[in-house]
Amino acid sequence: MNKAVEDFHSYREKMNQKILDADNLVLKRLFNLDTNTYADGALDSKTKEMLGLVASLVLRCDDCVKYHLDKCHALGVSSPEMFEILAVANIVGGTIVIPHTRRAVEFWEALQES
Repeated sequence: MNKAVEDFHSYREKMNQKILDADNLVLKRLFNLDTNTYADGALDSKTKEMLGLVASLVLRCDDCVKYHLDKCHALGVSSPEMFEILAVANIVGGTIVIPHTRRAVEFWEALQES
């Protein structure tokens, strides 16, 4: 597995466990709500993850972008689809999204190597 991808997974798993071990009801419910939001429903999981990626890019959250890129990759999003997603995010968010797009492409390439 690519080191950047491995580091992302390792850190996320470690910190999520610390958060959940705190046994805070609100945080546990928030994590559960997040998980359930991206489950198949009227929209399939792949579509929801693509929407999450656009929102994360527009909000300029690099950690969220990596999370949704990882999920999109696992759900079979192709590179041509990914670049259309990036295009939508840049149209919606404007040129301030370009630096985040660069980092997104870099992480997408790392996922392709994994």
